[in-house]
Amino acid sequence: MERILKYIAILTFLLFSGVQVFASGEQLSLSTLVTAQNISFENCTKVFNTDNVSLFYLTIAAINANRFAVDEIQSQSGYVLFTAVNKQFIASVSNVNTNQGMLRITPADGNYYFQPGIILNIYKYIELNMSKKPQVLF
Repeated sequence: MERILKYIAILTFLLFSGVQVFASGEQLSLSTLVTAQNISFENCTKVFNTDNVSLFYLTIAAINANRFAVDEIQSQSGYVLFTAVNKQFIASVSNVNTNQGMLRITPADGNYYFQPGIILNIYKYIELNMSKKPQVLF
């Protein structure tokens, strides 16, 4: 119940802050973001203006901040397997060029019928925290 209330609060913030949800410029209502629907593959891929190593760490932080369960992390190949709303997703990070990285979040079972708020919350967290670079502590 607490998790659902958190999703509703985050999605309400996104809606009232005027954030464009999809690249096509259409804004989705709160009920649309938390209701399972068919998601196009283009909405599961996004390029960020940061290197792929920073994007990988930001992706892990975003998954953790949304309280999704991390099932497996493979830093060599750059993917994270996580569970959100009883469905497994694969977040894979790849290098576009030296200053850009691409994040692709796809369902592990290939069924693109899920809540769009799952991927949009991760993208939003990364965009908000992109200026903070990971630091080596030792």
